[in-house]
Amino acid sequence: MDQASGLRRMKQSKVKVIAVTGGKGGVGKTNVSLNMAIAMAKQGKRVLVLDADLGLANVDVMLGLRVERNLSHVLSGQCELEDILIEGPAGIKIVPATSGTRSMVDLSESEHAGLIRAFSQLQGNYDVLIVDTAAGIGNTVVSFARASQDVLVVVCDEPTSITDAYALIKVLSREQGLFKFKVVANMVRNMRDGQVLFNKLTKVTDRFLDVALELAAIIPFDENLRLAVRKQQSFVMAYPKSPASLAIKALAKKALDWPVPAQAGGHLEFFLEQLITSADNESKRDVANE
Repeated sequence: MDQASGLRRMKQSKVKVIAVTGGKGGVGKTNVSLNMAIAMAKQGKRVLVLDADLGLANVDVMLGLRVERNLSHVLSGQCELEDILIEGPAGIKIVPATSGTRSMVDLSESEHAGLIRAFSQLQGNYDVLIVDTAAGIGNTVVSFARASQDVLVVVCDEPTSITDAYALIKVLSREQGLFKFKVVANMVRNMRDGQVLFNKLTKVTDRFLDVALELAAIIPFDENLRLAVRKQQSFVMAYPKSPASLAIKALAKKALDWPVPAQAGGHLEFFLEQLITSADNESKRDVANE
């Protein structure tokens, strides 16, 4: 049985899959991922967070959680995916990333099959999968974004953040056929600055790319966020009435209302099929270029 047919045979369940990315590091992407996940869980949803930064895992560190085993142990057959899941605030579950520098394109065929088997066990157990991608526009980031149902691009008001976000959107649109992106203006002084930041990004995308951007949220700079990070806590739990918390809760509520397509794109097995297909294509390109 080939991998794709195995995926198609999986029980179909409507899982909302959201990739949170940003191009540049330091824009608050992981904070947005985690706190949005927690806010969704507080609204009664079963949420799984995949730490997709396979070379520099940090989701567990941000929450002060102890990780004994990670995705590499699942891929090597040492344990099941359920064995490595760790529970975070509000009952969210987290898939810890592997350590080291390996990317999805470096996985062997047996590891691809292992990844599929691992996630197939989770069918029906979750309402939302949030994929916290790595920084940059590498193969892993592109693969996860391409496989997801919604792509949430986090930007802050720095020239490098805007240019890197544009570069990421350019790659995803021109090379992967993605044309709709949600944008989070993060760590801005006020609502007006958030709108100005969004306008800066749309000014260049409208000029050079055939894409549609939607301003999903404006999250203000909030000193409580830094305090929460130092405490290794989520700010929506530590400071639930802070400006940033209120903004992230509104984003979570909005994201839960984003429609799940009737076609396979809304299903967890389709996420995996897209992921594996993308990885295989990258491997073939690498071999062809050698």
